[in-house]
Amino acid sequence: MEGGGGGGEEMMMTSGATGRIVPVFRSVLSRRALLRLAVALHSLLLWVFLLVGGGGWRRRRGDAGEGAEAGRAVRTRRRAAEEEDVRRRRALAEEVAMVEDADGEGARRWETFVVPGARRNALFCRVWAPAAAAAEMRGILVIIHGLNEHSGRYLHFAELLTSCGFGVYAMDWIGHGGSDGLHGYVPSLDYVVEDIDVLLGKIVLENPGVPCFLLGHSTGGAVVLKASLFPHIRAKLEGIILTSPALRVKPAHPIVGAVAPIFSLLAPKFQFKGANKRGIPVSRDPAALLAKYSDPLVYTGPIRVRTGHEILRISSYLLHNLKKVTVPFMVLHGTADRVTDPLASQDLYNEASSRHKDLRLYDGFLHDLLFEPERDEIATDIIDWMERMLALQTV
Repeated sequence: MEGGGGGGEEMMMTSGATGRIVPVFRSVLSRRALLRLAVALHSLLLWVFLLVGGGGWRRRRGDAGEGAEAGRAVRTRRRAAEEEDVRRRRALAEEVAMVEDADGEGARRWETFVVPGARRNALFCRVWAPAAAAAEMRGILVIIHGLNEHSGRYLHFAELLTSCGFGVYAMDWIGHGGSDGLHGYVPSLDYVVEDIDVLLGKIVLENPGVPCFLLGHSTGGAVVLKASLFPHIRAKLEGIILTSPALRVKPAHPIVGAVAPIFSLLAPKFQFKGANKRGIPVSRDPAALLAKYSDPLVYTGPIRVRTGHEILRISSYLLHNLKKVTVPFMVLHGTADRVTDPLASQDLYNEASSRHKDLRLYDGFLHDLLFEPERDEIATDIIDWMERMLALQTV
């Protein structure tokens, strides 16, 4: 274990562990945001009352028919707009570079592909592999990005892995990158777990006998850890790597935790437009920050209610199930991370039942570890750990 303990300040619900940070639930408690919330709830309740009828209120059949037709028209327009946005994002995802320089093209193979997810939703994926045959790969690492970003951001890391004989797969989750769904909206993080299972099944089928590892960043780390708790997924893995996992995320006030489940059902796609958009620094590298927030595939809008609730839900679930973790794992966290809590990673290390586990705390590092100035050293730590896990197979 490296480094020291990390404190950090009060955890806030944010728009993402790897996207532009929006302290949503702190904004919820402002007078203006509470007023907007009250008005929205009042409107929804009034709409339900008028729809089902109450007291002496009764709609004429003609009015009800016109209202239903108008509602269908609105839903149709929204669906068409979402589908158009998915086509636009998928085209942008296809244009993302898959090699850093032309000199490296002969050293590896790469491609993009779309695979049907657990709900027949299209998942945009990438693969990089050494130029040698698949049978000669030392292992495969599957990358699950963080909230609001996409798989194409991990090109540099993928090239380091392939240069060491590892194949790399990366998937854009629902509502991210080139995959289906409203941009930045995640109806359930369990859907992402199920989609990971689908992709792993495809990888194992196409690469029989090649050891597989899963890496998840931030909210993606929480998803990967939950996925590893399912025996049928755990059986496919040699181990998991978690970078800055979102394991302890709390609202700024207990009342938010009480109303979030209700509001996420009534208005799941509602956005808190008044939230702070300046963000919290996630890297000490100015060029990395500029590249991230100028990337059209990185969602920088306000978080949606259901997405925020899902992060709270998975965080709570994991904190209550740390002792059930048995998969070999490596968890990495910067002590200066202001997005996710490094102390929660320490708790995971202390409480997990895994026989093989490793904790790396990097003094003064921020949230996006693989985009810090020391990114190559962090990548080397990850590769070395995977090699140690593979060496255990031969003992």
